[in-house]
Amino acid sequence: MRAGSWTRSNWEDLGTAHTKAYNSHALHWGRRRVSFRSLRRWLITLSVFASVMVYLRWYPEAEMPGEGFATSSWPRPRALLGWRHSETSDGRWLSDNDGLEPSFTTDPNGLRFPPEVYPALMNPYQRANATFVSFVREHDLSEMMLSMRTVEDRINRKFGYPWVFLSEKPFSPDFTLAIKSMTRSQVFFGLIPSRQRTYPSHIDRRRATRAQKAMGSSKKTSHSDDQSHRHISHFHSGHFFRHPLLLNFNYYWRVEPGIQYDCDMDYDPFLFMEENKKVYSFAVSLKEHQSAIPTLWETVQKFARANPDLLPANSSIDFILKDPSQGIESDYNLCHFWSNFELADMRFWRSSAYAKFFAYLDRAGGIYYEGWDEGAIHSIAAVLFLRREQIHQWDDIGYFHSPFSHCPFDYERFHSNGKCFCDPYENFDEDPNSCAPLWSELDRKRNEGLETQAA
Repeated sequence: MRAGSWTRSNWEDLGTAHTKAYNSHALHWGRRRVSFRSLRRWLITLSVFASVMVYLRWYPEAEMPGEGFATSSWPRPRALLGWRHSETSDGRWLSDNDGLEPSFTTDPNGLRFPPEVYPALMNPYQRANATFVSFVREHDLSEMMLSMRTVEDRINRKFGYPWVFLSEKPFSPDFTLAIKSMTRSQVFFGLIPSRQRTYPSHIDRRRATRAQKAMGSSKKTSHSDDQSHRHISHFHSGHFFRHPLLLNFNYYWRVEPGIQYDCDMDYDPFLFMEENKKVYSFAVSLKEHQSAIPTLWETVQKFARANPDLLPANSSIDFILKDPSQGIESDYNLCHFWSNFELADMRFWRSSAYAKFFAYLDRAGGIYYEGWDEGAIHSIAAVLFLRREQIHQWDDIGYFHSPFSHCPFDYERFHSNGKCFCDPYENFDEDPNSCAPLWSELDRKRNEGLETQAA
């Protein structure tokens, strides 16, 4: 059992304890409701009287609301940011010429409203050069709106990062209007170039069509017989990071329709990546279907043998090897990072090493002749070319994309304080097909090695 975590019986005991406590509390106070009612009234009366006296004592010049009421006669509320001391007051109030909007606004009905609080505008810290990116179609609108709602509520309302939406067909005005209504951040809409929505010139279309039909009839892999999906996988694997709308960004966070984030993020994940020099990150890792990638690993092995200078000594290649002692000659254990959650640095995909790697795989044709997709391709590239410390596992992010989820397990850190709303016992990390335990074990060994070197 992990440190700081609870077992299933602990969670059940907690629910039973809550029920008993509630019943006991209701019985105890129900008997005293009548006797406390009069006392409560006196306490409320005294509190109101004391508040009025204190107010008049501290602000004798203030008028009570009524006919002839002037807004300027009331003291201004304290600001959350940018306090400046006033020489005419004992408190720390904003000066008259601070350029801020009035403390209250009045609607046509004469109702006074406090200022609207937008956390992203109040956050004074720097931002990373980053964006959320989604690849969607018109029929994805309702699920995409739900995804945006959970991202904005849990994460982006504090930071205000922009969104980029890409599709094979132009977005309708209704679609763009609905999407923009889900965020206060900038939103950009673009098309996937037509040349990247068709077969590359080196691909035999007849062979590709036969292969896709054969895989589709086997029903072993999803979207295997979907020609459009093959084009999108090709675009994701080797081209999206050079789209004109993304060229000026460094980091991206991929958001799929129908996903859900279950934990509040109290820090900026993009800035975390930048400050800690992380290049690739993931939340869920699992095993790929062997039937979808029968020749992928042997193609990777050929590339690695021909380009040993591109492979750093301290990579994470052990994560994808059945027998790490054999190095690149080992068989592939099928582990990969689930790409529908992907927060990474696009400068890595734009690097010469990845460009050379993708061109080699692309020429082999497995994206069209088999079922290679960006999940396996990106994962293998990350563990081959990046140093171990450049890859990050998000253990504190609650994430769900049917049928799998990741939920932080530590009760004290994530569940006792209302930070997360998910069931840790539904965590895919504990599934036999999950590769998270392997990654954690390799991470533990790496940290032990660093401690030994430091000693």
